[in-house]
Amino acid sequence: MKLLIVEDEQKTGNYLKQGLQESGFNVDLVRSGTDAIHLVLTEVDQYDLVILDVMLPGLNGWKVLEVLRGSGKDMPVLFLTACDQVDDRVKGLEIGADDYLVKPFAFSELLARVRTLMRRSCNKSDPTVLIFKDLEMDLLRRRVRRNGHRIELTAKEFSLLELFMRRQGEILPRSLIASQVWDMNFDSDTNVIDVAIKRLRTKVDEPFGSKLIQTYRGMGYTLEDTSSHET
Repeated sequence: MKLLIVEDEQKTGNYLKQGLQESGFNVDLVRSGTDAIHLVLTEVDQYDLVILDVMLPGLNGWKVLEVLRGSGKDMPVLFLTACDQVDDRVKGLEIGADDYLVKPFAFSELLARVRTLMRRSCNKSDPTVLIFKDLEMDLLRRRVRRNGHRIELTAKEFSLLELFMRRQGEILPRSLIASQVWDMNFDSDTNVIDVAIKRLRTKVDEPFGSKLIQTYRGMGYTLEDTSSHET
C-alpha cells in the first residue's frame, strides 16, 4: 500500500519514511504543500493515505487538504502536527481530515492509526485481500498464504509480491520494479532486483507444484500460471 508523507522538518520526515517502509509500506516523502498537491493529482497509482503536517512552506496543510478534497480525492488524510489546540483539531476534522495526531508522538500509535484508517477506507473497489490461484495476500494483516500454508516475507519481499499481485499477468520491467519497490532509478549494474526475486521464488514457488513468478528475458517479470499452457 502506498503512502504520502508531507513533512518539511527533515529529521521527522526521514524518521517517518524509514519507519513506515520497515512496516511494509511504499512511501513517498515531500517537503512542501505544493509538491504534495502535484504528486496526488498526477500520480498514476493513487495514494492509499496521506500523512500531512499543518505548518508547511508555501501552502499550509489546511489549504492542501482543501485542494485535495475539492479535486475529488477521497483517500484518508491524517494530520500530524504540533498544532495542539482544540480549535486546530476541530478545524482539521471539519475540513475533511480523517484523524489528527499531535507531535510529539509515539510511532506505534501513528502506525496503529494508519492501519485503522486504511481498514476503514477499504471497500469493494480496493480489496484488502489479493488472490492469484492458490496464493493469498492479506494487505492489512501483512500475511501471505499459498495453498493454506503461511509464508513469512520481509517488508521488501511483501512489497514486491504486492506489486506482482496487483498487476497480475503484466510483464513488469526492472525499471518499474525499482521505482515502485525500492524508490530508485534502475541501475543496470545492480542485481538487487534479481536477488530479491530469487529469494521470493524460494519462498513462494519452490515448495509448491506450479511456478507463478515468470521471467521474460530482456523484458521483465510477471505473475502468471503457465501450467495451463503446458501440453
